[in-house]
Amino acid sequence: MIKREAYLQQIRPFIDQNVVKVLTGIRRCGKSVMLDLIQTELMNAGVGMNQIISINLESGEWLLKNQAVQLYDYVKEHINPMSKTYLFLDEIQEVDGWEKAINAFLVDFDIDIYITGSNAKLLSGELSTYLGGRYVEFNIYPFSFKEVCEISKEKHNDNDLQNLFRNYLRMGGMPFIYESGIDETSQKKYLSDIYDSVVLKDIVARNKVRNVDLLMRILLFMMVNIGNPFSVPSMIRFLKNEKRSLSQETVYNYINYCEAACFSHLVEREDIIGKQVLKFPEKIYLTDHGFREVIYGNNEKDVQQVLENIVYMELLRKGYTIKVGKVSTTEVDFVADRGDERIYYQVAYILAEESTVEREFSPLEAIPDNYPKFVLTMDEFDRSRNGIQHLNIIKFLLQD
Repeated sequence: MIKREAYLQQIRPFIDQNVVKVLTGIRRCGKSVMLDLIQTELMNAGVGMNQIISINLESGEWLLKNQAVQLYDYVKEHINPMSKTYLFLDEIQEVDGWEKAINAFLVDFDIDIYITGSNAKLLSGELSTYLGGRYVEFNIYPFSFKEVCEISKEKHNDNDLQNLFRNYLRMGGMPFIYESGIDETSQKKYLSDIYDSVVLKDIVARNKVRNVDLLMRILLFMMVNIGNPFSVPSMIRFLKNEKRSLSQETVYNYINYCEAACFSHLVEREDIIGKQVLKFPEKIYLTDHGFREVIYGNNEKDVQQVLENIVYMELLRKGYTIKVGKVSTTEVDFVADRGDERIYYQVAYILAEESTVEREFSPLEAIPDNYPKFVLTMDEFDRSRNGIQHLNIIKFLLQD
């Protein structure tokens, strides 16, 4: 188990603060491990085991105890009245009325609360209703490529960057794949099972989706078209060609369900010169591009799209807010903002021809500001020009 220090750095300032720490992310991305890491930090700081209550709400022990009152009674029974209690609740959305129990814990006990969930909008919506400003949310994602390298070296003494990246390009970053060292067939089976669980539990069951076949077609369309300009009307036209009729509202609902389940991200476009957010077309990226390989395939063939997805998720991990940029009739892949910082990124496979160089550099050269600008590719040579830095993608992913 590697110490996911980037996340711990975000969480540490809020330990022992009177706010609920909420860790959200797609199933099996490592949220439970983060709870274990926080508990280890607490014990290293002198917190006793008798001060910690940790409950996995997906455990069979809780199958018949999915009500808030049972959760409250259990915590009350096990709490240590002589000292501060640290409460860890994994997959909290499994408990009906959980938000009322969390509020009651804060009112009734000297307690520091950490919860995880696989539905971001459910958590934020319910918490904002019952807790107001008394919570802080942390987004947990599958392994970055840097974390893949760390765990592969630690567990399997594998330090072959090119081979590791090729596997990461195809299979994504779900932690178990790299911790276990399972073969490719088993990796695909594991990813396929997670995909089914996300679809059936976090999308279909949670939102009472009736037309599951239509949902599956929309998911496939999204995976095929990651990184491509996208609009709901274009999706509707595609589905009508397959003799399937649906409304824009239905499509938007299904896309929102996928975002809420932490499966995908819909990215807005921004007119960089006019500084306006544009409504259409947007782009879709996946939280873990490994799902694309097991459901659709072709991650190596569609390397340009997948590289964009990888860079997008890396920028999210680093805390940037991201939009797709428009400069006149050209596009900048990512406009990344963090506080007062802004960086522009273009992503390409390789700069094989002068026409490709012009396509990637000229939109950045047309931006009339002095913020940093990067072209990221798999090339080993440096074609930086006019203040625009050309950087190898693997080197970019290994940066702090």
